[in-house]
Formats: sequence, structure tokens, C-alpha cells
Amino acid sequence: MKRVSTVTVKKRIVTVFLFGLIFFVIINVRLGYVQFVIGDELMAKASDLWTRDIVFESERGLILDSEGEVLAENVSAPSIVVIPRQIKDPQETSEKLSKILQVETKKVYENITQNKSSVTIRPAGIKISEEQEIAIRGLDMAGVYLAKDSKRHYPNGDDLSHVLGFAGIDNQGLMGLELFYDEKLSGEKGRLSFYSDAKGRRLDSLADVYYPPKDGLNLKTTINNKVQTIMERELDLAVAKYNPDGALAIAVNPKTGGVLGMSTRPNFNPENYQQVDAKIFDRNLPIWSTYEPGSTFKIITLAAALEEGIVDLEEDEYNDSGSIKVGGAKLRCWKSGGHGHQTYLEVVQNSCNPGFVTLGQKLGEEKLFSYIRNFGFGMKTGIDLQGEGNGILFKPENVGPVELATTSFGQGVSVTPIQQVMAVAAAINGGNLYQPHIAQEWIDPRTEKTVETYEPVLKEKVISPATSKEIRHALESVVAKGTGRPAYVDGYRVGGKTGTAQKVGPNGRYLENNHIVSFIGFAPADDPEIVVYVAVDNPKGTVQFGGVVAAPIVGTIIDDSLRAMEVKSRSSGLEKEYQWPQEPKIEVPDLIGLTKDELTEYMTNLSIESSGKGDYIIDQAPKPGTKVEQGSKMRIYLSENDRENE
Repeated sequence: MKRVSTVTVKKRIVTVFLFGLIFFVIINVRLGYVQFVIGDELMAKASDLWTRDIVFESERGLILDSEGEVLAENVSAPSIVVIPRQIKDPQETSEKLSKILQVETKKVYENITQNKSSVTIRPAGIKISEEQEIAIRGLDMAGVYLAKDSKRHYPNGDDLSHVLGFAGIDNQGLMGLELFYDEKLSGEKGRLSFYSDAKGRRLDSLADVYYPPKDGLNLKTTINNKVQTIMERELDLAVAKYNPDGALAIAVNPKTGGVLGMSTRPNFNPENYQQVDAKIFDRNLPIWSTYEPGSTFKIITLAAALEEGIVDLEEDEYNDSGSIKVGGAKLRCWKSGGHGHQTYLEVVQNSCNPGFVTLGQKLGEEKLFSYIRNFGFGMKTGIDLQGEGNGILFKPENVGPVELATTSFGQGVSVTPIQQVMAVAAAINGGNLYQPHIAQEWIDPRTEKTVETYEPVLKEKVISPATSKEIRHALESVVAKGTGRPAYVDGYRVGGKTGTAQKVGPNGRYLENNHIVSFIGFAPADDPEIVVYVAVDNPKGTVQFGGVVAAPIVGTIIDDSLRAMEVKSRSSGLEKEYQWPQEPKIEVPDLIGLTKDELTEYMTNLSIESSGKGDYIIDQAPKPGTKVEQGSKMRIYLSENDRENE
């Protein structure tokens, strides 16, 4: 028998011990690595296998006007979430759900029998009505849950629809402000996580984990809802009266670039956007459409001429024969036979095309187009909405004498309405070209504190304050004495300019009796608070002139908006010159305190009606000093006693 030496045995024991030690070290290292290095990752993966999530949508932030009035909000509309593995009888559940949701049983069955942890019945089970919610709760079906959800609601219906836009079925912004600021408005989703076994059955022994959603921020805009309502009303009246192919209106604060109102016709209800042609909601005309501006563009030529000192509106004169020859072309004035001998201030008042051609010629191609570009034409304004157009200017190499001449009075160039408004705002606000904006500040919905504020963005200093003052005076005279008379507002100083632009047809030629008529106005003329632009596309049954169609609309919008904005009236300013058959308004006399017999001393062209009994006049309407049309009705209130002697 072979004997093993003690030394050999010891070596073998040591070897086994060393191998065992190495093995345990490896095990311990591996356990430490799993425990301390990848433990969290493995736990997360395990948790993913054990848990099922019910997602809770966050609340979209509200959209508010400048005074905090709600323009877009959320209303409760829960969504159905189904856990297929928890449903005991799929056929019965499908029948009950299909009856409530009014969809085919087969379609519901296919949804709730999918091999998924959770499913939704789209679109019928998303954002259900209150009646459907009550019915679902009453059935108390296993595996069927109601997840908190909401849908977008626009309290003012189709007002401001192209600006606000709309949100889709998953609360994602699809157009307008809803799209442009979707990330901040949408917030972050939340969820309820519960534990389940391999078959998806809920484990009641483990507690659910709730991760609350983070609601979106509220957006406070520059929109003045009172101004917006006035604009919507006037556009509705214009559509009813003229049956145009389209219409638009914009109101802007010239001191900041903040948009006070914006509207388009045709419009739509954002909550039912699926029911209208996409061409309607895809085209926000004030920022999207491009067309020849017509005479409203003359303001830019005027600004350039005044800034360069090439014309004195009071001293320099021009004789308009009705046309002017340029480069072999005959460019006509809108008035047959012309305006005759006039100062350049009268050229502006009369919107005389040949007179503006001479201003363009004096400026020259380089200077005129330099000012046009500086005023922001030919490029996007940067407004915080999707789909803005660039407009079209002549390429420098294509500008000849005729192109220079037609550009001077707004023909041959293409601009967007928002470019036009911001350029005119710069011309009358002291020369500051601002970037238009609608967002004003972001507000935390929980604390109601402002977390971010937008400051006005000054893009360019285009003209001097002195030139701007001259432009305001000239444009105020247009409204008081020229083509803009229908925009005149008693009690406020209004300036403005008419525009009548021919439309180009498919063959590249101008259309007959098919114009875009417009007017851009501002007030008060001494310290502008609002600029309003209205354009009506092909109005029917009327003379297609901006002064006839658009100017009265702008005048009404300015009048009502300034009162709504509580802007003080002005006693100074130019008096309106009336043309036959118009008659000047008369001032209502102060009759309070007089007797009926003393009324005969006031030979006023007013129709007077009385209320009450007695000999003394104790009140009257309208108030003394108000200017009204001749023949207007005036009511006096009588009493037995004179108030002053009571």
C-alpha cells in the first residue's frame, strides 16, 4: 500500500483552500457588483416586469388675454384604460363597452384582447362625455379603468381661432399658439404603477405607486379680448354686407409690438376643426397671405422721402394731370383727369399715384429699396405663430424705371399684412421697428406667480422721431381731409391710409373688378396706442375702394377699442372736412335747467322727444357737447321742479 506523505497532504489541502478562497472572493465580488453597482438597474428592470402603469395626462396650461380672461381652458373628459389580463369575460365586456361608446363590438373585442399590459379604445374611448363616464362607473367592470383626462375648450367659440389654434386627441398642440408653445403648455405626464403577477393579475399585497403629472404653464398673451370682440363683430358685419372672398383684421400696440387682436374670415371653431376644410384652418391670413399692398404702402415711400429731406409737404408742389410716363409706360392716377395743382401734403391726402412716383424717382432705387428692407419687407417678422410668409420684392438686377415707379405706390411688390402693420407702426411710433409678439408671460398654475416674461424686441431704428411726427400729421390729414374721411372718429385724433390693390389672376394679368381693399389706421394721432389694419378681398355689390369699404370698419374698431381701453379722448386735432352730400355733425347743447318754453331759443337741427311731466328739463341724452348727425333724436327728461332749486 502506497503511503502519501504529510507534506503532500498539506499541499493538497492548501491548494483546495486557495481554490475555495478564490471562488468565494469571486462570488463576493460578483454579489457586491450586483448589489452596489447594477443593483438599481436590475431592480428597475424587475419592477418593469412586475408593474403595470396607468398614464395620467397633465393639464395643458391655460391661454389668457392681457387682463387674465380665459381664451383656452380644459374641461374634464376621462379616458378608458383596459388591462386585458384582468378581464374575466372579454365578450361580455366588449358588448357593454360598445353599447356605451357606440362602436362595433368586434372592434372593442379586438382592442381588449391584445397581448399588452394596457390598451385604450381609440378614438371612441378617449375623452369620453360625462354621460359615458357615469355609465362606465355604474358597470364596475374588472380590468376597465377611467384615467383622469381633459379636453381643450375655447369659451369664445370661433373668435381668435387662427391665433389660438387647437389641440389634438392626445392634448398635443396642432396649430396656432397651441402648436408654437406646445412644450410649455403641455407639461409632463403622470402615472399610477401597480404590481401584478406573471398573468397580469393585480397583487394587492404590494402598494401602488403614484407619480403625479406636472401641469403645463399658463400663457398670458398680449391679446385684448375686448378689442378682439370688436374686431370679430365688425368682420362678421362686413362679411354679411359684402360677401367677400375673404377678410382679415389686425390690431397692434405700436409701442411694444404686442398683438391686441387678429382675425380671419372664413374662420372655424377650434373644438370642431375636423369638420372644416383644412384650407380654412391652415391659412392664418394676417401672417400667411401675400399680395400687393396698394396705397397703404405709400406710407413707406413717404417716410423715406421725409427722412432723406427730399420733400417739404407744405412748400413743395406737384401738378397731377392724371398720369405720368415712365420708361415708355403710362402710369395713371386713380382719379380720371388727375387732381391738378396740389402740395405734397395734398398728394398724400389724395393718394395721388403720379405724385408718389416722383418721390420714388427722387429717392432712387438704392435708397427706396434700402428703406423698404429696413422697414422689414421681404423677410419674416418673427411673430410667434407658425406659417408666416416672406413677401416678395423685386431683385435689385430686375429694378428698372417702371419697377421703381410702381413700387413707390405699392404695385409690383408683395407683402404680408403683419409686415405692413409693423412697418406702419414703426413709421408712427417714433421710428422703432418692433418684432410682433403674442406671448406676454408664463405663469405657474400652482403658485400663480410669473416665471418668465417677454420683453419687446426692437429690431431696427428706421427713421427719426421728427420724421415720424411729420408722418403722423400727414396721415391724420388723410383721415380729416382726404381719402380716409370715413375712418374719422369724433373725440379722437385718427390717422390712416387707404389701399386698393388689384389681384393677379392665373394668367399673370390683373383681374377686372376684383380688388383687395384695405385701410390702416392709428390713434390717437399725437400718441398712438393702437394700429388697426383691415383688408377685404373682393367685396361684392359696392365700389371697390379702401376708403369706401375698409375705412369705416377701421374707424368703428378704433372708436370702440379706444373706449374699451379707456384711452382719454382728444379735443385738439384736425376737423373733418365734409364733402357733398355729407353734412357736418352738430354739437348737442346743454339744456339741463331750462324750461320747455326756453327751448325755442335753441334753433338746433335735432329731433327732440320728452319723458316725464313738468316744465323743467332735469336731464338729457346725449350728453352736452356730444357731436351727432343732423336730425338725430335727442331725449329730454322733465320734472315739476328745477333740480337746482331743490
